[in-house]
Amino acid sequence: MAIRLKSASTKKLSTSSGRSVRDTVEEIIDEVATRGDHAVRLYSEKFDSWSPDAFRLGDGEINRLIAQLSEDELRDIQFAQEQVRNFAGAQRACVTDLEIETRPGVVLGHRNVPIGSVGCYVPSGRYPMIASAHMSVVTAKVAGVPRVAAFTPPFQGQPHPAIVAALHFGGADEIYILGGVQAVAAMALGTDSIEAVDMIVGPGNAYVAEAKRQLFGRVGIDLFAGPTETLVIADEIADPEICATDLLGQAEHGPTSPAVLLTTSQRLAERTLVEVERLLTILPTAEVAQRSWEDFGEVIVCDDLDEAVQIANQLAFEHVQVMTADPDYFLQNMTNYGALFLGERTNVAYGDKVIGTNHTLPTSRAARYTGGLWVGKFLKTVTYQRVTTDEASSEIGEYCSRLCMMEGFVGHAEQANIRVRRFGGKNVAYGAACD
Repeated sequence: MAIRLKSASTKKLSTSSGRSVRDTVEEIIDEVATRGDHAVRLYSEKFDSWSPDAFRLGDGEINRLIAQLSEDELRDIQFAQEQVRNFAGAQRACVTDLEIETRPGVVLGHRNVPIGSVGCYVPSGRYPMIASAHMSVVTAKVAGVPRVAAFTPPFQGQPHPAIVAALHFGGADEIYILGGVQAVAAMALGTDSIEAVDMIVGPGNAYVAEAKRQLFGRVGIDLFAGPTETLVIADEIADPEICATDLLGQAEHGPTSPAVLLTTSQRLAERTLVEVERLLTILPTAEVAQRSWEDFGEVIVCDDLDEAVQIANQLAFEHVQVMTADPDYFLQNMTNYGALFLGERTNVAYGDKVIGTNHTLPTSRAARYTGGLWVGKFLKTVTYQRVTTDEASSEIGEYCSRLCMMEGFVGHAEQANIRVRRFGGKNVAYGAACD
């Protein structure tokens, strides 16, 4: 029976807070829908104090911003993008078209077609999320998306040079310095100066996430993303300092980011708690991490690995760091997670920034039914059929006619019947089922 040495003091945000976010987002979307560019500029001035002559960057501005980075910074960005591009390319190679003759004369198939246009949102609030440019833009381009429009808010009053460089090197066709709900609404609805996209991807704050939720249907989205989540699974072999570092390293994302230690060792749990308190005295981002840890952090001691798997699957966290004697046990037995990080040599930050897997992952238990952003999210699998012989059309037609009549679809049945008459030479009455 699992015991909690530390429980979260806050389990969810208040209902009133959520309602306020919904109402604000709805108002902004309605304004952008009716007033277009004027509303976009109004909200950009209000929330970001940003009102340039044009939100879209020209080639000269892009080159000027890239020139502000050192050769080492540019090399690091390109290295990270190379890893993402390589893995996305390998994934794309696994997604193949299909054509098969299921019966003599009946050919069925599917094609994997890239989405026509994608809007990639790259946050730049508390932290400039350079890596989000790799994860969205690079992956979309590997999938073959012909038009990728990237949106990122100003950082400290200006475009962030490294984000712009990452978007440019990643292959973005358009770069806009525009953020918040107004950016998401402009992407989804279009304005006089911003052409609408077919799909929006990328993380963001609660307002951006709510905007994607409200606009879903009018535009496709990657997933509904909430605060970052981290689960560290460890046993007696794990290093408590590494455990504490991996917990706080993700808790710094924001004050509502859950970080949970799940362990079979009470000694490790107790020592990790001590290490957490020590690290909070020296971590530069401790103000945010401590609040997150106090309100949403947990330490759970379970009886054995089977119980650990059960609890981990119930939590269905975004990130799962495994530091046990046999980490592959969790690879083989866990089913609900965004991404697994197996062994102490890897960690969530590697996945977030550089190793090559995508960091846009399901949160809020969505890992029960979906994975994260990957090259396949930018593809539509569309089917086709071809009937190549008269005999096959007549045979399928007879079955189809009877099945349609079971449902009362006489017109559907006649679509089949006319082919039975034409290609099978059988005298089937109009609107009757084939006997």
